[in-house]
Amino acid sequence: MSNAWSWYVIALVALNIGGCAWLLWWTARRRPGDPKPEETSHVWDGNITEYNKPLPRWWINGFYLTIVFGIGYLVWYPGLGNFAGTSGWTSAREHDADKARHDRLLEETFGVYANQSFQALAADPTAMELGRSIFANTCAACHGSSAQGAAGYPDLTDATWNWGGEPEQILQTVLDGRQGIMPPLGSVLEGIGGDVAVTQAATYVRALRSEDIEATLRNDYMAARGKKYFDSLCVACHGPDGKGNQDLGAPDLTVRNTLYPNTLDSIRTTIIEGRHGVMPAHRDLLGETRGRLVAAYVWSLSNARGTDAASGQQ
Repeated sequence: MSNAWSWYVIALVALNIGGCAWLLWWTARRRPGDPKPEETSHVWDGNITEYNKPLPRWWINGFYLTIVFGIGYLVWYPGLGNFAGTSGWTSAREHDADKARHDRLLEETFGVYANQSFQALAADPTAMELGRSIFANTCAACHGSSAQGAAGYPDLTDATWNWGGEPEQILQTVLDGRQGIMPPLGSVLEGIGGDVAVTQAATYVRALRSEDIEATLRNDYMAARGKKYFDSLCVACHGPDGKGNQDLGAPDLTVRNTLYPNTLDSIRTTIIEGRHGVMPAHRDLLGETRGRLVAAYVWSLSNARGTDAASGQQ
């Protein structure tokens, strides 16, 4: 705050406090010639009379004490522009102290799970309840409360993983985030074969999810024509068989549970406009131990058999 604004605030506060004190003094005193309290001349129904009696002295003094308290409060705490107050109190220092106290409580709660294996965490009901709670607070907004995702947000309960479904890979995703980028190829394909080339490439991508791709290509002219575009533009990321590359986050195009709807229009949109999926990093928010707990919970959603086996070994 600039000095000019600081003095403006100080003057405004002083004016308000002084105005309140003056108004209290002015309205509380009686003056020569004022009518008696019972002589207001306001009478209804013959015997209902309005009085104008002053407040009791103890009440008036209570108001004055309130004003004195307000002045003392503004001296003790910062409330007068840039004046920091004699106590040295700041909201930032108060926030830091509260945060440190709660961080210690969190450390006591979660510290027992530090560096435990994912299998051990997944087999511990209390750890999984904590992981589920962390997921509900930080992940459910995108992936849903059931972790089954939505268009553009992966289903975490199946066996399809764009960046790998091993526990350490999931932990890296939680802590450091991911960015999956599908570049727009519409202008490239349209330059080669017009809009029909986009449709042919999309038809081939859709055909990759069929049970017999060779039979589909023999019977579907559009898909067969689209294969050459896929081979020239898409194999670098998705591979010659369309099974993707987890190192790049390139999805497996042969599975039916896809990140975006498995419709021709949706695939065309992906090819023409591209996609940019972002999983934000949570390292600063959660820390290593809480990140490990939620990663173990996510891993357990698609590895029920593994968690049961781990539980039986304990």
